[in-house]
Amino acid sequence: MKEASATDGEERALIEFQKVVKIYGQGQIAFQALRGVDLRIARGEFLAVMGPSGSGKSTAMNILGCLDIPSAGAYRFQDVHVERLDRNQRALLRRHYLGFVFQGFNLLSRTSAQENVELPLLYRGEPVAQRHAAARQALARVGLSGWEAHTPAELSGGQQQRVAIARAIVTQPLVLLADEPTGNLDSTRSHEIMELLVRLNREQGITVLMVTHEADMAAYARRVVHFVDGAVESDARQTEREPGACS
Repeated sequence: MKEASATDGEERALIEFQKVVKIYGQGQIAFQALRGVDLRIARGEFLAVMGPSGSGKSTAMNILGCLDIPSAGAYRFQDVHVERLDRNQRALLRRHYLGFVFQGFNLLSRTSAQENVELPLLYRGEPVAQRHAAARQALARVGLSGWEAHTPAELSGGQQQRVAIARAIVTQPLVLLADEPTGNLDSTRSHEIMELLVRLNREQGITVLMVTHEADMAAYARRVVHFVDGAVESDARQTEREPGACS
């Protein structure tokens, strides 16, 4: 594996952490979750974030997803200082540039796959016809054409996660943040979801940032960052697994 550095390559960073610190609590109960983290992520990367419980990986992802802000240091997204934005500005950044996929799918149980996928567009005030067309297109991109009217109860776990991915990409985000996206799936479905993420990264150019504790899932990424005790312990590029390759 080739070690990646903060200056690796000529490409301009889409995302950059500079000496990011995150502290929870005050005084004697203060806990430093991140300890001066430096991280550069170029547009189009597929990055896996790993580390033991309490290592800071989830805190880093929350900041990357504009769900939290650093206590100190800088977080730049396309050269915008995110740590200087107010809550509403961060919400707009999430809405227009970021997509989220979670371990638990987070689908509305009584609504169809298409209605679930349309939700981010509904929040953005998109017209009905545009919402319908975009949702159908997103479902087709994840291999679920013909399943638009099915509710989550009528879908397998793998299909539910595909709906969740379609919902995350329907807004055409620059970045997809995936938190343990295969955590609730069996081995076969897990590899199918990872191959889907690889295709979206390669064919659509979506930057993928994924938290996982499974090394065989991280093997699909082009780069793996390990967090330990609130700091980056290692940052290495690797040969990305080809879609359809045997696990």
